[in-house]
Amino acid sequence: MLNILKYLKKHVGMVLLIICLLIVQAACDLNLPQYMSRIVDVGIQQSGVERVTPDQMRPETLEALTLFLSDEEEAVLRSAYETEGDLCRLTVTDGDQLDQLDGMLRLPMAALYQMGQQGMTPEQMTAMAAAAPDRQSVKAQIAQSMETMTAQLTGVSDTMLDQTAILFVQQEYTATGVDLNQLQQSYLISTGTKMLGLTLLMIVMAILASLLASRVAATVGMELRGQVFRKVISFSNAEIDRFSTASLITRSTNDIQQVQMVMVLLLRMVIYAPILGIGGVIQVASTGTGMGWIIALAVGIILVVVAVLMRVAMPKFKIMQTMVDRLNLVSRETLTGLSVIRAFSREKYEEERFEGANRDLMRTQLFTNRTMSMMMPLMMLIMNGICVLIVWAGAHGIDLGTMQVGDMMAFITYTMQIVMSFLLIAVVSIMLPRAGVSASRIQEVLDTPISIQDPEEKKNQDQAVAEWKGEVTFEDVSFRYPDAQADVLEHISFTAKPGQTTAIIGSTGSGKSTLLNLIPRFFDVSYGRITIDGVDIRRLSQHKLHELMGYVPQKGVLFSGDITSNLKFGGEDISDFDMVQAARIAQAESFIDEKPEGYKAPIAQGGSNVSGGQKQRLSIARALAKKPKIVLFDDSFSALDYKTDVALRRALSEELTDVTVIIVAQRISTILHAQQIIVLDEGKVAGIGDHETLMRTCPTYQEIARSQLSESELGGVAQ
Repeated sequence: MLNILKYLKKHVGMVLLIICLLIVQAACDLNLPQYMSRIVDVGIQQSGVERVTPDQMRPETLEALTLFLSDEEEAVLRSAYETEGDLCRLTVTDGDQLDQLDGMLRLPMAALYQMGQQGMTPEQMTAMAAAAPDRQSVKAQIAQSMETMTAQLTGVSDTMLDQTAILFVQQEYTATGVDLNQLQQSYLISTGTKMLGLTLLMIVMAILASLLASRVAATVGMELRGQVFRKVISFSNAEIDRFSTASLITRSTNDIQQVQMVMVLLLRMVIYAPILGIGGVIQVASTGTGMGWIIALAVGIILVVVAVLMRVAMPKFKIMQTMVDRLNLVSRETLTGLSVIRAFSREKYEEERFEGANRDLMRTQLFTNRTMSMMMPLMMLIMNGICVLIVWAGAHGIDLGTMQVGDMMAFITYTMQIVMSFLLIAVVSIMLPRAGVSASRIQEVLDTPISIQDPEEKKNQDQAVAEWKGEVTFEDVSFRYPDAQADVLEHISFTAKPGQTTAIIGSTGSGKSTLLNLIPRFFDVSYGRITIDGVDIRRLSQHKLHELMGYVPQKGVLFSGDITSNLKFGGEDISDFDMVQAARIAQAESFIDEKPEGYKAPIAQGGSNVSGGQKQRLSIARALAKKPKIVLFDDSFSALDYKTDVALRRALSEELTDVTVIIVAQRISTILHAQQIIVLDEGKVAGIGDHETLMRTCPTYQEIARSQLSESELGGVAQ
């Protein structure tokens, strides 16, 4: 989780903007239940009458109300209205003053309504007060009656008093000519329009938040893929061997996809859910319904359910990505070795091997999916159970007059919002463990130290390639693979000079390719040093070192594109003339010219549409086209026929007169005419010299020669 948050560090500004959008969305979402409650309670039940304090009333009604008030309250009431002809109109707009008037008029209006039901109208009360010799005595009698009435109303909720007072206001509006149907319709339209506006605003905020969250997640995914790719490109063979190719592919695709998907949910849901939940709790607390214990019960049950499910499923998430690695490894091996599998009739075995890896992954996924599939039914059961509990408790409140129908509906909505916010977090929590594992696997690649580093102070960095001679010297070099117990190469010393061919030969496993791989720093030497023109290759930047070299791997590797793009792979500055000349030296010109497209002939992925010999010749031409000072051949002639081999070696000796050529070979015929042959035996130098010298002095070389050459060939060479 911390790794995922770390990836968002560069996008703090965008995250803050998303949070602001989500706050606005949550505010809209939390206000909608209030409007729904008003539509039910005010719009439907109260015919659009919002307050106890009427907007207008008859003067006699105002006078009747003053009889129920103290002198101070009477002054406040009279100052709040202005008489216009036969009506008194409300002039107060301040909310606090209106709330004060509501509290002051609630009981008098309820009393007037009850008196009206008994036949006593406000006009009659006003006339009675006017006929009395002392108005204060009338107010005193009414005040005494009000005290008795108040004592009788002990335990009656303000909601019931408000409803009774509203009934009186409705009667008063009817008496003053107000159309209650029109008032109700206007209120419903006005409130509905506000709800629609809030809904549209909420939709816009949700769309913008989702868009920005997706953009941030996609950007983070792109950055992670780039970082992992750049890191892997800089890996030496030691780091590649540590992770395996299949695992690196999984980490740079599937794992990053997991992180990207969870990041969208994180920005969209995990941030929104607490905002909505906290806001819902605040709104519920403000309703004063006394049913907060229901929410606490619901949240407690949800947390227990989520904790149990995660306890069961968490261990499986941690091994799921490893199983994906295994499946990718089996798939990759099967696809790359398909011809061998068919040749040995091992299709059934490979099918069973793939089926095993596939079934293991399926079982794990089924277990986690089945476990998590229980979450939604359980959550729906909890939500519906909570709704029933709210209706049951709310019905008692409505029956007692402590709650209105709209309040209960709003409470249900707020409760569902709170429960849904926890449900959203629970849903995301299903994916977080797997994403956390994926993030850890990605970070493991990014945090892996690179064993082959450029020096802080690079030597000869600005020296042009043409200014180098290309003399390669091994000075008491030993090498040991990481975590190995013994050296693979021991105390190797020799010099490969420009204009000469240095060949390396030995039995299988003697360290030939390992020795060659030390020159381009695919591995670094463990002891001793390798120099080019007297400069330790570890003092050169890897770019400069590789700029001096042309490397031909043991297995020809071509890239999708055409012949030109492959031959000019060594740099954009390679001219067409250099490309054609390299193809001619590599004996590739003949088959290229036979193709209708020539050098624009397409090359499939991996060079699968050319033969092994053609692929090898193109690989050699690619190395020569960049005009290197050192050319490394790692058993690169094994796929060539003898005729092409001879022609290629002749062209190399004629054209590369100032280039250091180092060849690793299995066939002695390939290196017979090398000026220097190094014989390796179990990682040690068994002999150095030309063919004739080694045939006289090196038993290891003699053994290799006798195993490959006939007596006549040996005699002819000896002559």
